[in-house]
Amino acid sequence: MPEESPRVELTPAAAELLRRLHATHGPLMFHQSGGCCDGSAPMCFPAGEFRTGGSDVLLAELVVEGVPEPVTFWMSRSQYEVWSHTRLIVDVVPGRGSGFSLEAPEGVRFLIRSRVVNT
Repeated sequence: MPEESPRVELTPAAAELLRRLHATHGPLMFHQSGGCCDGSAPMCFPAGEFRTGGSDVLLAELVVEGVPEPVTFWMSRSQYEVWSHTRLIVDVVPGRGSGFSLEAPEGVRFLIRSRVVNT
């Protein structure tokens, strides 16, 4: 039986940024909401700072070399229903995203790229 591919993965640039953010802020988490504009980007918070609940799905516990604990990746259930056939790839690009996401002062923002997977 083939191993299931990960639902979420990181580019090397995203992993490096997470190492830097972890050094400053400690344990981290992502939340991908179904909002518009910046609400459609993955937001990075100190772990537990964004409250998740029954309307959210835990998609992954990302292992990042140099970060002792997994970085959880949550998505709103309504958005997951639309994106359930994709593999999400967390990347970093120049520019300013949301002021609420931890990378905002760095002059970069997290971005989701996706690939369709077999369901």
